[in-house]
Amino acid sequence: MRLYLLLLLLMITSSSFAQEYIVEIHKKKFIPAEITIEQGDQVIWKNIEKRQYHNVWFKQLDKEEPDYFFPDENYQRRFDKAGDFSYECGPHPRMKGRVIVIENTK
Repeated sequence: MRLYLLLLLLMITSSSFAQEYIVEIHKKKFIPAEITIEQGDQVIWKNIEKRQYHNVWFKQLDKEEPDYFFPDENYQRRFDKAGDFSYECGPHPRMKGRVIVIENTK
């Protein structure tokens, strides 16, 4: 029972240190285009365009193109593994970004 409570406490504590990072989409650009985060952190892409739809496609992770999101909508993804993850906007392939996930130092 004590081990279970200790594990539960560790899970709650470690998840409470996770950070959220915002990447804005504006004028057909990801701002910032490159971001470095730690394992367990979450990135939220916010579409602040006036009329344009976008998506965030990690081709190395997702075989199918994800759904589009429209102005004032967002997309979010948590990164649990360290690595270097490039992405692009499916309908606008010149829009490119990168998430660098480092091992958790917390």
